[in-house]
Amino acid sequence: MNTNFAAHAVRWRQVWTLVAAAAVGVPVWLGTGVLMHAQQGETGLWFRVGDPLTALCCLVALRWRRRFPRAVPTVVALAASASTAALGAALLAVASVATRRRTAETVPVVLAFVVGAQASVALYPLGTPEGGWWLTVGLVTHVLAAGVAVATGVAVGARRSETRSLRERAESVEREQRALAAEAEARERNRIAREMHDVLAHRISLIAVQAGVLDHRTDLPAEDSRVLIRGIVDGSRQALEELRDVLGALRADPERREVRQASFEGVGELVAGARSAGLDVTFGSSVSGTPPEDAGRTCYRVVQEGLTNAAKHAPGARIDVTVEGEAGGTLSVRVHNSPADGAGRDAGPGAGQGVGPAVPAPESGFGLRGLAERVSLAGGRLDHHATPTGGHLLTARLPWPRRPGSE
Repeated sequence: MNTNFAAHAVRWRQVWTLVAAAAVGVPVWLGTGVLMHAQQGETGLWFRVGDPLTALCCLVALRWRRRFPRAVPTVVALAASASTAALGAALLAVASVATRRRTAETVPVVLAFVVGAQASVALYPLGTPEGGWWLTVGLVTHVLAAGVAVATGVAVGARRSETRSLRERAESVEREQRALAAEAEARERNRIAREMHDVLAHRISLIAVQAGVLDHRTDLPAEDSRVLIRGIVDGSRQALEELRDVLGALRADPERREVRQASFEGVGELVAGARSAGLDVTFGSSVSGTPPEDAGRTCYRVVQEGLTNAAKHAPGARIDVTVEGEAGGTLSVRVHNSPADGAGRDAGPGAGQGVGPAVPAPESGFGLRGLAERVSLAGGRLDHHATPTGGHLLTARLPWPRRPGSE
């Protein structure tokens, strides 16, 4: 709709420009006719018919002046020498070519206009004062008129160039803003996808461990079986709720709940949930104060990834989680799993109790790699390696700057 309005405005502007050019030529034509009638008693057929028809043809030709910016103005300037009514069209032709602000194109049209105006004197031989000063005045007048037309055309061309530059700059800024918005949206979606992996991989791994225990431990008491079943039910419900929140965020649903952010305060709850799933986890913390939000969230994800990997790759192992640090130093996280009672890496849930291999948990393939990127973005360092006893050690060191004004 805006494009149609702009095209409509351009057409009307062209029409009014041609009307203004005709309005300039009509008084000149009428004045010349009055002088001819006063001096000669008649005006002649060419003046009454040919002169206005030539001016009309010049005005019609000017409609294509933008498609043929050099040819049309030159032809109109030359044709105006045979028509006094075409003076306005000739001035418009000069102004039109001047909008391009190219001297090599403007000068020939100006010369054609000035020479043609002098030649038109011979077409209608009116009585003039004796001496050549009258011709000089006429020449100067036409030169001044051409100068005004050139100045007007240059000003219009400069204005168009400035408008075009501003429009292109605005479009460039708009494209840049759209690109930045798309980039920000992509980053947010990547963050949400990473949160989905971190949360769901942990939940599903614990569910797989609990299901493996139920599958292989047929001798469990009824109370222990009910605890494991309740853990599977609760874990499945939580996984579905978190998945619904994440998918709602990816769909940009305005009524969605915000995806719950991990925090340092949730580490204890995370360890407790792993214990309820049947993992043998010990937790020790010697943290003084509350870490920054970014460091605390990354700490949570390190512990979560360590517990998830232990549940997937070393079920039945003993897991030690240690967190320590203070402001002005570093926040250190250590997750170490080691075989319990001599059980190897392939021991099943309830290792050491005569239980077979575990049900394999789903693999994502980029947990530690994504965690390393997360720790690096937080300004820390991640390390993980196997231990000589057949276990695995995951450590992370995160910066903990002292807050301004704190002691």
